[in-house]
Amino acid sequence: MLDHLALQCTDVGAAAEFYTRVLAPCGVRELMRYEAPGGGGSVVGLCGPDNFPRLWLGSAVDTGHRPVHLAVSAPSREAVDAVFAAARSAGTEILHEPRVWPEYHPGYYAVFFRDPDGNNVEAVHHTFPG
Repeated sequence: MLDHLALQCTDVGAAAEFYTRVLAPCGVRELMRYEAPGGGGSVVGLCGPDNFPRLWLGSAVDTGHRPVHLAVSAPSREAVDAVFAAARSAGTEILHEPRVWPEYHPGYYAVFFRDPDGNNVEAVHHTFPG
C-alpha cells in the first residue's frame, strides 16, 4: 500500500549512510542522489530489492518535533537480527531488541531503533502458518 515516504533530515548524507548501512540486510541501497532545485540541498532516493525509490531523504524544512515511524520489510528473521547488529554497531538507540510480537500476530518478528533524526525505525519479518 505504501508507494514512498520522504523524511526531513538534518544531515542528508549522514542519514543516507545510516539507512544504507543499517538496513542493508533488507536489501536497502542508494538508488539516486541529486540537488534539489532552488538550493534545497541534496535529495537521496533509497530502494529495496524492487529497485523502486520508496524512501526519500531530504533537507529539513521544519525543525519542530516530527518523529515518524518507518517499518521496512525484512526477508527473514536472520535479516532482522542483522539489522539489529548493524544498528547497535552504529551506536543508535535501540528501542526494542528483536523478538516476536504476538500482540500484532504470532509470526511478527521485529526490531525497533532510532535513526539520526530521532525517528522510530523498524525492521520486520512476517511468518504466517501454512
